[in-house]
Amino acid sequence: MLSSVRRTPLLSVLSTPSRTVAFAAAAALLFTSACTVANSDAGGDIAADGNTLRIVLDQEPPTLEPCESSLASTGVVVRSNVTEPLVERDPDSGELQPLLATGWRQTAPTTWTFDTRPGVTFQNGQKFTAEDAAFSIDRAVNSDLACNVDGYVFDDSGVDVRATSDTSLTVTTAKPDPILPLRMSFIEIVPRTTSTEAKVRKPVGTGPYAIGGWQTGVSITLDRNDTYWGKAPAFARARYVWRSEPSVRAAMITKGEADLATALDPKDATEENSVAYPNNETTALRLDGREAPLDDIRVRKAIDLVIDRRSISETLFGELGEPAAQLVPKGVVGFNDDLTPTEPDEKAARALVKAAAADGVPVDRKITLVARNGQFPRVAETAEALQYQMAKLGLNVKILMTDTAAHLQYQLRPLPENVGPIALLIMHGNQAGDAAFTASQYLLGTSPQSTFGTAELDRRVAAATALSGEKRQKAFAEVFAYQNKAVAQYVHLAHMRGLLGLSSSVRYTPNSATGDELRLAAVGHAEEKGR
Repeated sequence: MLSSVRRTPLLSVLSTPSRTVAFAAAAALLFTSACTVANSDAGGDIAADGNTLRIVLDQEPPTLEPCESSLASTGVVVRSNVTEPLVERDPDSGELQPLLATGWRQTAPTTWTFDTRPGVTFQNGQKFTAEDAAFSIDRAVNSDLACNVDGYVFDDSGVDVRATSDTSLTVTTAKPDPILPLRMSFIEIVPRTTSTEAKVRKPVGTGPYAIGGWQTGVSITLDRNDTYWGKAPAFARARYVWRSEPSVRAAMITKGEADLATALDPKDATEENSVAYPNNETTALRLDGREAPLDDIRVRKAIDLVIDRRSISETLFGELGEPAAQLVPKGVVGFNDDLTPTEPDEKAARALVKAAAADGVPVDRKITLVARNGQFPRVAETAEALQYQMAKLGLNVKILMTDTAAHLQYQLRPLPENVGPIALLIMHGNQAGDAAFTASQYLLGTSPQSTFGTAELDRRVAAATALSGEKRQKAFAEVFAYQNKAVAQYVHLAHMRGLLGLSSSVRYTPNSATGDELRLAAVGHAEEKGR
């Protein structure tokens, strides 16, 4: 069912015979060499010995530093495997559950108190106390380490944190924060002896596995933590390798050289080697409102009107994409049920561009559509589909495919100067389950991943952030509706699903958090219960 995706006339427009033949030849060569590539690293402790869980990632983690674990490439190894937070969010229900904290409560308008779990030790034998938790929060949020979790989760706003006893700590914010316990689920706890001057390469935590070794460019090994306070995981060790080509990762599952493989491509996936899961990712086109012609809302709305989301989803994403109308999927606090994906209306879109041109807007100026190689399956073809559809409006769109480092330069502030108008293909995952994390990163006028905004949108986001319960849900739903109507920085494309390679030798049920924190303790031997 997942091994092929129907091709429609849209995709035919994107292909030429010579390109198709060349691609097929390259793919065939790559696939036939997959076993060689995989087997070159399949010996030794990655062999199917029954005690080693073998995982193949799409890229090598840039770091294993716990305060960077909100980065998916780091979190997929570290979070809930090597280190643990005070609180964890159930990815299915959205409810917060105790982990290294046994309970929490709001003890003042700006203060929360957390009770920590007794009888827990770190992998180095050091006893875990509330002082370690306070240290870890302070290190991640208040230090000069420039941790990703600081900007992503705490908006670069500090907190006052104090251990009041061995089993209790308080966290005080500058203003009331109704979702502080949720933010705590992103802070991985490390010993208070951890460096505050530099990020660590091999972190120590309280999790079910400890870092066994990291051979740069080759593999990362985790060993089971025999002093773990919780239930012991099924596998004595885990070994991560990485292969950039999804066909190679799929081949490693098929050939029995790996048990789990991240980010498979639909064309390589079958019911026997993979399983699909909702990954909370949303693809969108971010339009840079600082530069003409994208600084004109009529042009931005015209692009929104001409894009055929349904055709792109059905043709390129198959069962792994559903047309989107907002940056968050259903299940996230703030999702607006009343918003529906824009239906294509080329006539109305042309009229908007024509009106903008009549007012002197340089609608023929080159727009660079920036996308990242490997960002999601068929990303290059998606970029070509967007280029083709925008060209219907007479827009001059050129595609720039980049690597991760170059893409981040366009994605994060400070944004590059003198590059002209940019339409950036992004993929945003809100794993926290609350729209505040999306708004703070993508909607505010000064957000790290926003190119512009309005004072009114900023006001609405601030007001929603201070609320809780149903009032919070309603306010953020209105924020997304206002963004679409009055700002239109984003052309939403699709809510995505991921494909996880899964061998018949293990049992594991992926969830919406799998792409960001692949919990190894949830993986068992197939013979225990079957898949």
